[in-house]
Amino acid sequence: MKVVRSTCNYCSIACNFDFHVDDNGFIERVKPSEDYPVNKGFCCVKGLNLDKQNTLYENPVLPLLRRADGELEHISWDKAFNIFAEKVKNIQNKYGKESFAFLSTGQLLSEEMALAGHIGRTFLGGNGDGNTRLCMATAVVAYKQSFGFDAPPYTLDDLEHSDVMIFIGCNPIVAHPILWSRVTKNKNKNKKVIVIDPRKSETVARSDMWIDIKPKSDIRLLYTLANVLIEKGWIDEEFINSSTEDFEGFKNHVKKYDINDVEEYTGISKGRVLELAEIIHNGERVSFWWTMGVNQGFQAVRTAQAVINLALMTGNIGKPGTGANSITGQCNAMGSRLFSNTTGLYGGGEYSDVNRRKAVADALNIEESLLPKKPTIPYNEIVEGINKGKIKALWVLATNPLVSWINDLEFKEAAKKLEFLAVQDIYSDTETARYAHLILPSTNGLKKQGVIINTERRLSKVQPVLEKKKDELTDYDIMLGIGKALGMGELLDKWKTPKDAFEILKECSKGMPCDITGVDYDALNGSKGIQWPCREGEKINEEQRRLFEDKKFFTPNKKAKFIYEEIMNPPYEINEEYPYILNTGRATVGQWHTQTRTREISDVEAIIVKGGYINLNTDLAEELDIKENDVVRVSSPNGIKNSFLVKLSRTVKKNHLYAPMHYIEANSILPSVFDTYSKEPNYKYTPVKIEKIKGDNHEKN
Repeated sequence: MKVVRSTCNYCSIACNFDFHVDDNGFIERVKPSEDYPVNKGFCCVKGLNLDKQNTLYENPVLPLLRRADGELEHISWDKAFNIFAEKVKNIQNKYGKESFAFLSTGQLLSEEMALAGHIGRTFLGGNGDGNTRLCMATAVVAYKQSFGFDAPPYTLDDLEHSDVMIFIGCNPIVAHPILWSRVTKNKNKNKKVIVIDPRKSETVARSDMWIDIKPKSDIRLLYTLANVLIEKGWIDEEFINSSTEDFEGFKNHVKKYDINDVEEYTGISKGRVLELAEIIHNGERVSFWWTMGVNQGFQAVRTAQAVINLALMTGNIGKPGTGANSITGQCNAMGSRLFSNTTGLYGGGEYSDVNRRKAVADALNIEESLLPKKPTIPYNEIVEGINKGKIKALWVLATNPLVSWINDLEFKEAAKKLEFLAVQDIYSDTETARYAHLILPSTNGLKKQGVIINTERRLSKVQPVLEKKKDELTDYDIMLGIGKALGMGELLDKWKTPKDAFEILKECSKGMPCDITGVDYDALNGSKGIQWPCREGEKINEEQRRLFEDKKFFTPNKKAKFIYEEIMNPPYEINEEYPYILNTGRATVGQWHTQTRTREISDVEAIIVKGGYINLNTDLAEELDIKENDVVRVSSPNGIKNSFLVKLSRTVKKNHLYAPMHYIEANSILPSVFDTYSKEPNYKYTPVKIEKIKGDNHEKN
């Protein structure tokens, strides 16, 4: 019996587990690591069942090629690599470099997404984006503009130190249960948990105060709250003067958001806003936490910065139990943000920065001219480019956009139009793979090696728990094979192994806020992980470190910026035809994204609804003569009509609906609306209408 420690590759908490493996290569026990500072012996049902991957639904070992008759046939890896290279090169020769694109995910390891960026951007010159655009792009842009770098400032321990925790548009009990366990460990008898959310979520049910705002009125509430705090003098003037800029501009901006108007726009009374302001003022350690309810909106970046502004003006940053803290979604979205070579150079630099270009080129041992000249076009423009005939070849890595993309039938149309679609995944039967010309089956995380960077900037190691079978390849192996077939030659000399790739990333990070030059790759094995920055020669004694304790930020003048803007109206307003508001989000702790992995967890499958459904308020249901388990048709301004099973609930208000995102029905009725700056999709707000369907057939697209 051997015990292998590795990292969970589901969500951004990145728990560690000790896998007990017998001599026959069978995992007998999956035990959450008691001494790991992230989960401390706890875990959720997803992590506890990591050994279930590819058991009920096995992945083929060899690649699959779609024949002219539409059937799939097994081919060798060498043939698959050569087909990939030939198809992409022929398409680029005919239509130009940017006729090729790729879509990846925060489910990949840092070394893998770095290699994908090296192949797809540096060598092929195409565009490439990923699931980070669907969840964290808003936080990335907000932090970069406000702090000068994409830098979540907190450590999970801050949840145990806060006496006031304000959760805005997030439901950690379901989405991040290990993070929520830190709230329950907070021993402060006077602590207050406040949740700002239009829906009575599981987290709301465990809170001390629910700010039940109207959908997408959060930015107005936050601006009004800021105005109240300023008018009452409940701000940290010393911190504002020494460590921020443009507070006067922000102060003048929020003056127009009068507390006497707040209830009309947000549904929150003047008295409750004053109460919230007083709680913040009296709190010694106030922390602000947000995730998809903020990020996935049509004015998302400015809303996130409204949260950041509150932390700055009250001096609640850089100290234990404080911070403007975005909770990351996928396990390695932070790795994607820093090291994918898509929206910025490796290490978080700008493509236009001459010094960074030289440093990265030297680290990669390539000519500087080979580096991309500009950021990738975003996900929505890639899908649009396919549908307009500009992009002809697409490489999809470890993601399932036909379900997860907003207005996802647009992606379905795109998949049909592609001359070449290659899908690389641990399952060959995803909705996206059904349209693939070439399927590249990869091993799951139990057979990989690499580094994940979690929501609090902690690097942790994924170790091979099981040995690969004959002909099985990891994502990194597949990418190397593709690179060689493309003729990259010496451009792959420094990328022979994941460890080699990590050493490149270390070099690229040198001197940057995310400097990891002091991280020893092998020393991460079985360790407690380490947060960036970790500079070469730097001695670090603390397991938990937060940023900005010196009150200095990453901007040229070391000051954080107050950033603000006029409030936008929703792109689509409710009206007589579409009188209700639809919101989407997670359903249960056990379900993950498009359910390709969690469908193998029997305890989860036993309790979940098997198709798309909506939560409907009981009063509205009575008014519309709709009962539990009836089927209704829901349609939106994008012209799509989908049927949903009805689950009655008091967690949504009378004119609101809530649809779990895990089902294709939910995302396909959402119009293609994106934040101005982050280009993150607006998953959280669209007007809809409901029509009752006779009979009990649950229609599907």
